[in-house]
Amino acid sequence: MKLLVILLFSGLTTVCGGNSSHSLPPKLLLVSFDGFRADYLQNYEFPHLQNFIKEGVLVEHVKNVFITKTFPNHYSIVTGLYEESHGIVANSMYDVITKKHFSDFDDKDPFWWNEAVPIWVTNQLQKNRSSAAAMWPGTDVPIHNTTPSYFMNYSSSVSFEERLNNITTWLMNSNPPVTFATLYWEEPDASGHKYGPEDKENMYRVLKEVDNLIGELVHKLKVLGLWENLNVIITSDHGMTQCSKDRLINLDLCIDRSSYTLIDLTPVAAILPKINTTEVYNKLKVCNPHMNVYLKEDIPARFHYQHNDRIQPVILVADEGWTIVLNKSLPKLGDHGYDNSLSSMHPFLAAHGPAFHKGYKHSTINSVDIYPMMCHILGLQPHPNNGTFGHTKCLLVDQWCINLPEAIGIVIGALLVLTTLTCLIIIMQNRLSVPRPFSRLQLQEDDDDPLIE
Repeated sequence: MKLLVILLFSGLTTVCGGNSSHSLPPKLLLVSFDGFRADYLQNYEFPHLQNFIKEGVLVEHVKNVFITKTFPNHYSIVTGLYEESHGIVANSMYDVITKKHFSDFDDKDPFWWNEAVPIWVTNQLQKNRSSAAAMWPGTDVPIHNTTPSYFMNYSSSVSFEERLNNITTWLMNSNPPVTFATLYWEEPDASGHKYGPEDKENMYRVLKEVDNLIGELVHKLKVLGLWENLNVIITSDHGMTQCSKDRLINLDLCIDRSSYTLIDLTPVAAILPKINTTEVYNKLKVCNPHMNVYLKEDIPARFHYQHNDRIQPVILVADEGWTIVLNKSLPKLGDHGYDNSLSSMHPFLAAHGPAFHKGYKHSTINSVDIYPMMCHILGLQPHPNNGTFGHTKCLLVDQWCINLPEAIGIVIGALLVLTTLTCLIIIMQNRLSVPRPFSRLQLQEDDDDPLIE
């Protein structure tokens, strides 16, 4: 008996010791390569990224939120909210009540960010956990009086290598441990604006550099022993489309500048009328057939872009590839911000780590679905959000998932099996009930004796 107890205790100790890694809190690194259009993956070679995908999962298209700009979409990814809900409705904003302005270069006021709680704040407030960030939009702002334990003030001049070194150092050596980290890089967005996505030669060069950075990221994680236990998501905020000097919408030809204030420009222009709103709207509505003009209350519901005071009374939305200007010059050969139903505006998502399947491809999710998935991986209670966790279940190893074609196949297969079994039972019953030819006559007890002996 004593020997049995010792063996059982030893077995339990071995099992507990063998699973000790599972007691460690899960870790997640979220990486954004700004402006990485989804179909770049089909049109260019990415050996390092493709190797990453082969060992993990790929979502071919992520439907982002309107407007498809950098600040709004990065905040939607980490809050799971539409822009009207989290309050970062554009890269340039104006608040009528406080008279405050927000821009890419003046974004540090918590006032603009406090309408939502990003995942790094939720993670930071957990016991025995901390967050880290390398220049993800908003991470250098005290949102709800909280910043990540480790962060970098934004500067585009800081190299990818330095950002990566900081992140890996924090992931390795922090106490309490960093369990959630973000890493942001400005390419291929900057080059997409400069050259346009149809400039194959320049985009090939830039995208090759991006792929090399992904290779550098993976190599660093492997060398440091982080690769197998760290969950890594690589994604983007939006895509990019080609613009042209032949596709300009000149507002100066339609309305005098003195009648309105321009809060944000192209391809979604935010107009604050100085005179009667209806008068401004009527003039702009007939300005150009390649531009939709909406009163705030008439913005299509599918944009989820109406219920926030920072959305201006009149919104102009250019058609894909068209540029709204105040003069005749073309500021950028490539741009984004257009209708989020356009495939050119969609990024992709790839992920690797113990939380994810290996070698799995999925067609599409929404960018707001990423937040509840990340909360699940980290074991965090998500704040109310617009995402759907069920949309990402197929990516995760701990979730049972079945898609519609598979479900239909299973139902049809089950019906065929049941039908076959039913037919077999009926056939067998019929065979047993039919008299066999030349069978010996069976006599009953009260029958007369046979005439022939």
